[in-house]
Amino acid sequence: MYFVYAIYNRQAKKIYIGQTHDLDKRLKEHNDANNLTHLYTKRIGIGWELVYSESVTDRKQALVREKQLKSFRGREFVKKHIPL
Repeated sequence: MYFVYAIYNRQAKKIYIGQTHDLDKRLKEHNDANNLTHLYTKRIGIGWELVYSESVTDRKQALVREKQLKSFRGREFVKKHIPL
């Protein structure tokens, strides 16, 4: 099983959309100041919170859905899940 997810950094007001097979581990990686592996989230810093996730059966479906969420309409959908 894979997960497609969106995280939000309140301080920077930025959204990151990705996919993974271990959602808890990936969220910890995004927020670990000593081990920031992704350039985008590393540049923004720590403070990412999960605002949306969904599960899919395999990586191929996860990549397709990730691409959909990164589109204009997908980002509008994700923004509706960010708590004020």
